[in-house]
Amino acid sequence: MDRSSGKVIGVNGNMVSVLVDGTVSLNEVGYIVLDEKRLKSEVIRIRGDRAEMQVFEMTGGVGVGDSVEFTGELLAVELGPGLLTQIYDGLQNPLPELAQQCGFFLQRGVYLSALPRDKKWDFSPKVKVGDSVTAADTLGTVPEGIFEHRIMVPFDKQGSYRIKKMESAGSYDIDHEIAVMTDEKGNDIPLTMSFHWPVKRAISCFDERLKPTKPMITKVRLIDTFFPVALGGTYCIPGPFGAGKTVLQQITSRHAEVDIVIIAACGERAGEVVETLKEFPELIDPRTGKSLMERTIIICNTSSMPVAAREASVYTAVTLAEYYRQMGLNVLMLPDSTSRWAQAMREMSGRLEEIPGEEAFPAYLESVIAGFYERAGVVRLKDGSIGSVTIGGTVSPAGGNFEEPVTQATLKVVGAFHGLSRERSDARKYPAIHPLDSWSKYSGVIEPQKTEYARQVLHRGDEVGQMMKVVGEEGTSIDDYIIYLKSDFIDYVYLQQNSFDPVDAAVGVERQTYVFNLLFEIIGSNYDLSQKDEARTYFNQLRQRFLDFNGSEWKSDEFVAQEKMIRQMFDEKKTGFQEDAKRLLKQA
Repeated sequence: MDRSSGKVIGVNGNMVSVLVDGTVSLNEVGYIVLDEKRLKSEVIRIRGDRAEMQVFEMTGGVGVGDSVEFTGELLAVELGPGLLTQIYDGLQNPLPELAQQCGFFLQRGVYLSALPRDKKWDFSPKVKVGDSVTAADTLGTVPEGIFEHRIMVPFDKQGSYRIKKMESAGSYDIDHEIAVMTDEKGNDIPLTMSFHWPVKRAISCFDERLKPTKPMITKVRLIDTFFPVALGGTYCIPGPFGAGKTVLQQITSRHAEVDIVIIAACGERAGEVVETLKEFPELIDPRTGKSLMERTIIICNTSSMPVAAREASVYTAVTLAEYYRQMGLNVLMLPDSTSRWAQAMREMSGRLEEIPGEEAFPAYLESVIAGFYERAGVVRLKDGSIGSVTIGGTVSPAGGNFEEPVTQATLKVVGAFHGLSRERSDARKYPAIHPLDSWSKYSGVIEPQKTEYARQVLHRGDEVGQMMKVVGEEGTSIDDYIIYLKSDFIDYVYLQQNSFDPVDAAVGVERQTYVFNLLFEIIGSNYDLSQKDEARTYFNQLRQRFLDFNGSEWKSDEFVAQEKMIRQMFDEKKTGFQEDAKRLLKQA
């Protein structure tokens, strides 16, 4: 294949203008030749014989007249066994190996193989000579950690093929020719365990896209009960700096009931990324008892790296997620934070001299964000199995302003909004998700009528609390004050969790349902409390009992004893259920 070439005619930061000799495609990869270095770049705009390219390296030293070599290939990732446990940069270079080769400071123009070439994989064939196959059909499997990794027909193969040669079961490296298939014209196509796929093209080798209906259990009560996320759904976590976005993502990645977690640190501060890299290999996976890294991939592109690589890291991560979805697995992808990616788009748009939109972000910001989140979803594969990609992105609005363009563009496309509050984080309330501002379009593990009742209590309690700031406690009726105490009770015993407590840090569905039903009885009851001091003392004591109850092992003797004491306190002052609560209890 003839490859085009070009000459640099302009440099503007990490954007380089190239005069092209030949033809090039949008998103094609090219290399700027600088001394003995070759700097990887991507074509982002074509005008006649001139192309603009974003460079994934620092462009110091690049000048007019430097030669450019185009590859004829789109920006792509390598797919195959060996992805799990890896820590990559945005271009899928393994960072630990890169550090070994380059030392403390990473060098420009060094690109390594994404997958280990020397490792042997125990291959088991699933098809035989003479079988007909199409794109994404399984040729065989290899064990990868706790999963059976499917070796598939490359996704770009159109039409039907016939297996001409099939390797027998054995131990091979990923470059070994495991099969040869023949197309309809009789051409032979050799296959190995790996292949490449363009990161900006969604993988769509499935039979049907399904509606996300099954909840993704995070074991965070506030999320699972009030603002649930569906497997294959989308959600966002906007919040100001220091409100706990990264911590919440890490807790979710550890306890969520998914098969694989992919973290894309697309421009976060290096300190937070280093913390993730240090902690994840040491964390124990509650599901397997092994290291959490065995089912995790980390894409690391800190805010100190070139801005163009932020975009590459986002698309690399979602492509890897779609790849494992093709194996019938449930994948959780966590980009942190998409605001840094949007800022990189704004910087590049300015250098392209495009007409700016709101706050100088590109006019196409909404469509790009929507296109990214649309790559989530639940799919039925050709063999009938179900796989999903769930995307939960954090957003870092300046000053915690949720009205800014990136947050608003994200809210238009996601299915759940977990807005973090500066007020709650400053009060050390974890998670700091605001229970009144947040929302979800998905169904959770608790009856929606009951959760709506609890939210009404929270709303009314907040109104009373605001009123008390003006008129004081003495200017509030006893009925309103009890509503305020109930709202406060919900917040402390259910919305907040102690992430340092081995029991309360992660709460399963069965326990959540059981505890919420007890909570519902408490907030839905009338009480024989005529004095505010008496009411405050009663609910404070009940709250402490409930916190001890939350820290007790599920169905242990202590759990039963704590519940018994709570019910005794409850029965002493309860005078009956409120009408709305009574109706919901009868329905349940």
